[in-house]
Amino acid sequence: MAKIAVSLDDAIDERERLGAPPGLRTRVLAERADWSVEDVICTYRPSDAPFEERHDRYRVALVGAGVFRCRGAHGRELLTPGSWLLGNARDCFECGHEHGQGDVCLAFGYAPETFARLVFDAGVRGKPRLGALRVPPLAALAPLVAETCAAWAEAEGPLAEVRWDELAVRVAAAATQLAANPSRAPRNPPNAERGIARAVRLIERDPRAPLTLDELAREASLSRYHFVRAFARVTGLTPHRYVKRARLRRAAVVLATNGARVIDVALDSGFRDVSAFGHAYRAEFGAPPREHRARLRGAD
Repeated sequence: MAKIAVSLDDAIDERERLGAPPGLRTRVLAERADWSVEDVICTYRPSDAPFEERHDRYRVALVGAGVFRCRGAHGRELLTPGSWLLGNARDCFECGHEHGQGDVCLAFGYAPETFARLVFDAGVRGKPRLGALRVPPLAALAPLVAETCAAWAEAEGPLAEVRWDELAVRVAAAATQLAANPSRAPRNPPNAERGIARAVRLIERDPRAPLTLDELAREASLSRYHFVRAFARVTGLTPHRYVKRARLRRAAVVLATNGARVIDVALDSGFRDVSAFGHAYRAEFGAPPREHRARLRGAD
């Protein structure tokens, strides 16, 4: 995840140095006639006007870094790392970065006919439409997110197209199933959303940091009580679960991409001991760290 965040920082620094206009930098990682996967870096700033996007394909984009707001046919959502942005073919949506500069997403695109077939195979009946704008970083998605992030982190090296093909199928199935029952939680006032975005950026700056609830609430300019409620509504997770999930997601990518010892990864990820790390890791990904590392590496 650190590598993904660094790519965003580099793009923002380059824009500032060159005085370039804001934009989207897209790099195709893999594609076939009916699907594609792209690394998308956005360099819009809070001072830039929101921009519209419309795609001929269905889109499911994993947010890797950055915080931004999106508005579409299914309402308005705040997108944070670990969440998925959903878009139907030819639907228009608007993105804005009033809460922070830039973001990086891994975007899967599906031809309408292919998406309809995947939706049907996933057991979702009716018109093939994504019924929500966002899927938050849910526990049910944690293993898939970890595997996707590991593949993303290794994208510079040789990566079998069949791995991306498999991930594209699984991502589409998960998105359609979870979007079929979107959350209808009431919205928070804009000032609360801005505060939560600041707290999320503080967490994502280094998920390993021992941040207290008071520190996060202070960053959000909210009382402890209102912060906890607003954070859960905006992100889909409590602050504690968000931090824990960010740490575990980072740990899974580290385990998959280098040979560090499990105990070193555990301590470096913000856990006090390897036992607590192992218990949390198994609960999150359904397997202990060494076994999950073997699975992720075996997917290559």
